[in-house]
Order: sequence, then C-alpha cells, then structure tokens
Amino acid sequence: MTHPTDLFGELFASAFGVVKTYRPRRPIHPQGVLLTGTLERTGGGAPAGLDFLDATGATPVTARLSRSLGVPLSWPDIIGLAVRLHTDDGDGDLLLASTGWRVPDRFALTWHRTAGPARLTSLMPYRGRKGPVLLGAKTTGPDPGAPGRFPPDASWELDLFWASPLGPWRRFGSLRLAPELSAEGGVHDTALRFDPLLNVLPGAGTYEWTRRLREHSYRLARS
Repeated sequence: MTHPTDLFGELFASAFGVVKTYRPRRPIHPQGVLLTGTLERTGGGAPAGLDFLDATGATPVTARLSRSLGVPLSWPDIIGLAVRLHTDDGDGDLLLASTGWRVPDRFALTWHRTAGPARLTSLMPYRGRKGPVLLGAKTTGPDPGAPGRFPPDASWELDLFWASPLGPWRRFGSLRLAPELSAEGGVHDTALRFDPLLNVLPGAGTYEWTRRLREHSYRLARS
C-alpha cells in the first residue's frame, strides 16, 4: 500500500517535472550566488540532542543563496540558503528556506526581495535523541542583498538556532559568509548541487515521512 507521504511526494515531483521541461538545469532556485565561510558552534545552553549542534567548533562551509521561483528581481521571492558543511566525517548539506519564525508561521514559506529580512528554517525536522529538531537562521548584520544584487564585498552574518517544532528558538552558533569571486573579481553562481538525502548532517537522523516527501523530487533533480 502506498504511504500518504509518498503520494504527496509524487505530486510534488510531478509539478517539479513540468517545470523541469522549461528549466532543465535548475527547475527551482535558478538564480543563485556562490558563497564560502565558516559555521561556528558555541555550545552551552539546552542540548538539542544532535551531537554536531551540541559540540563546540568551527566548520568551513560552501553555500548558495538563491531565489526559488526565479521571478524578476523587483518581485519578492522565496529565499533559499543551501549550506554544505565540510567535516572530518564527510560533507553534510543543510537546506533552509524563508518562512515565518513563530508557531505556526514557521511551517509556511514567505516571500522577500532580499535575504536580510528573511527568517530561514529547515521547515522539516531532523531526528534527534530528544525528539524532532528544526534549524533556523536570521541575519544579524547588514542586509547582503540577493542574487543579482549581491555586492562582491558583501559580508553576511547570521545567528543559528534550533527548536522543537512547537518550542522556542535557542541559539547554538553563527554563520559568516562572503561571495566566492570569479577570476574577474565578480560575484557568480555555481553548478554545485546540494542534496540533504545524499549528504546527511553528521549525527542527524531523518524521519521516514520527510524522506518520502523529498526523495521523488530530488531523484528527478539528479537526472
């Protein structure tokens, strides 16, 4: 018997496939900018139940800031931030999207012209030892802009948080990013693809229902 989340996942993949016929390279998140930086975990406070978040340390990252729908730059869009953590245990991918911050808004996507005002969350929870864990981020410094209007000397600083699905956000670290410039000294995009199903965050478990929702679309994106 087909699981309900499989059905929803297949519906998402069908819509994704239609868009892919018009945008074969990147059906969604077509506008992006390549970033690099450091994720710092401060530790302390209430433990999240995910070893990577609860430990202290600094981890180099490669990231991509994107606009999800690819509408004109003057229009608001869903902001996406994909982060690849380069750890001793291998690479792990974290995908964040602009949503609300409180309950129930943290489960609804939001639209912004630039990244600064956006609150970014994982939307779907990871499986921790103490239960489900959402991840979130919000800008603490100047608004860095968005793809198409991201200056080459921009520095993007974000605070990082975790929460249970209905609980308060708790800060666990920070993320500092800057554009990786081309040989000509300009901001540019990347062909790099981020996949949280293939590149799981170290020590973070996943729920079967979240995998079912995602796997059909991600398999299509890899093709």
